[in-house]
Amino acid sequence: MRTFLFGLLSLLVAAPVLADEPGTPDPPLDNQKLTVHTLVREDIFAGWRSKNMERFERGEKNIELLLEQRPKFKADLLAWKGGAKLYRAVLAYEEGNKEQFQKLYDEAKSLLDEAAALGKGNAGVAAVVGGSYLTFGDRLPEELREHAWQTSYDNYQTLWKYQGKIVEKLPTHIKGELLAGLVQSAHRTGRDAEYQQYLEKIIEVLPDTGYSRVALQWKENPESAKTSNISCKSCHADGRLEARVAALEGK
Repeated sequence: MRTFLFGLLSLLVAAPVLADEPGTPDPPLDNQKLTVHTLVREDIFAGWRSKNMERFERGEKNIELLLEQRPKFKADLLAWKGGAKLYRAVLAYEEGNKEQFQKLYDEAKSLLDEAAALGKGNAGVAAVVGGSYLTFGDRLPEELREHAWQTSYDNYQTLWKYQGKIVEKLPTHIKGELLAGLVQSAHRTGRDAEYQQYLEKIIEVLPDTGYSRVALQWKENPESAKTSNISCKSCHADGRLEARVAALEGK
């Protein structure tokens, strides 16, 4: 169970901009040993990370196929679909297309709300919903940010219930992204006591990392927290799907 949750928490946020590997093979959707998260994550992240829309569109198509093939994972897949729509909404907003933005945003919010309702208490759903709003909250119109950050906060609190007692034992990336989500969503929602608590936790359990460096900066200069991001401070390289398939075949 613990290993399963570790894997889910690696979904929290997109990674730094990295070059995508050429000729990335199609995900093996018929491989029942792979979770739906594993199958769609890399293509969706390719859009979020480096605006590789060809791979992003493949991820969107695979979400639709998996909704037909694995209906019992509907909540997880709707969360991914909603996150993808949210990204498209942000792109439309940044291009100045307000009408298209509103249409896509409404669709994204509806999908993310449905996923949360269907998957209440589901760590995978909480990770994708919380991570989507964490990633794009500051890029939304100002009047929509409060909802984004409150929803992100609520979902990171769900994840903290699963992992809070063992946070020190988590791998650096998962530990860092979990605490980064807690810190940033608490900050954006005005929960200063919790913000300070999680900030100190990052400094304590993630010394000499990108997370602690930003945490120390925020602590020394509180104003910098308003315009910077503490997440995505460790590598989330491409190729995890192939590695997972290889590992399964080797068993």
